[in-house]
Amino acid sequence: MIQRFGLMQEYRQRYPSNARKALESRTKIEGNGKDGLLHISIEDRDPNRAAELANGYVDQFRNLSGHLALTEASQRRLFFGQQLEEAKNNLAKAEESMKETEQKTGLIQLSGQASALIQAAVSLRAQIAAKEVEIQSLRTFATDQNAQLVQAEKEREGLRAQLAKLGGTGGDGDAGMIVPKGVVPQAGLEYLRKERDVKYYETIFELLARQFEAAKVDEAKQGALVQVVDTAVPPDRRSSPHRAIIVIVATLVGLMVGIFVALIQAVFQAMEGDPQKSTKLSLLRSALSFRSPMKSRA
Repeated sequence: MIQRFGLMQEYRQRYPSNARKALESRTKIEGNGKDGLLHISIEDRDPNRAAELANGYVDQFRNLSGHLALTEASQRRLFFGQQLEEAKNNLAKAEESMKETEQKTGLIQLSGQASALIQAAVSLRAQIAAKEVEIQSLRTFATDQNAQLVQAEKEREGLRAQLAKLGGTGGDGDAGMIVPKGVVPQAGLEYLRKERDVKYYETIFELLARQFEAAKVDEAKQGALVQVVDTAVPPDRRSSPHRAIIVIVATLVGLMVGIFVALIQAVFQAMEGDPQKSTKLSLLRSALSFRSPMKSRA
């Protein structure tokens, strides 16, 4: 606020701390009303700048809050956004690797049993990975006893048990899925691994994209952190000084001065009426009066 509106020059302050104190002394913020609103009022010699300063408070708070993850939905959106970008890059690398394998070995038509096994294992692995990402997101703001976190961990263990039944380990390495002997020829194992990686990252990307969109919707439902009900406008009259008060005070002061002068004059008139006091008054006047010295010239 001080830098934006040049308040150091306006308030004629040498240091920003003094300018901040001057701004705070001219600022009044009330938020204890029953309406639940914050009321900001600024006093300034320029009515237009007073309105700009009041609206500037709202703008600066919005800029500040835009860099803070204040809500649970905002944290989840930021977290899933980062994970989604990483999954997108991994998918692109897997597709490029599969393309190179196709050019090197030629396209291999897998049997129905192998394709079904690959698809089932890949889907389970992707769901496990997505569930782990969700658990990491929950741990950013929830404790170990959080009901949502406990439920997510149980679902992850259930998915791992299903993958174990298919002969997989749930990891991300080459041992992530074990293909029965005789189902896929030895020459097609390399292509099988590349196709499995592509499908895995595709599923991961789809699951993260859904969670990312859900977090964005939740964040939008929460609404803006600051909503302006009444924008500040330049005032149509001065808040201070009050002319009526000035007139009343000036009248009272003038009346008191007039009464004091009248009393002094009455005292002097009473003293002049008394011969003794009149003599003393004449001596006092002669002592206070002075005559300028005369210079003689030849």
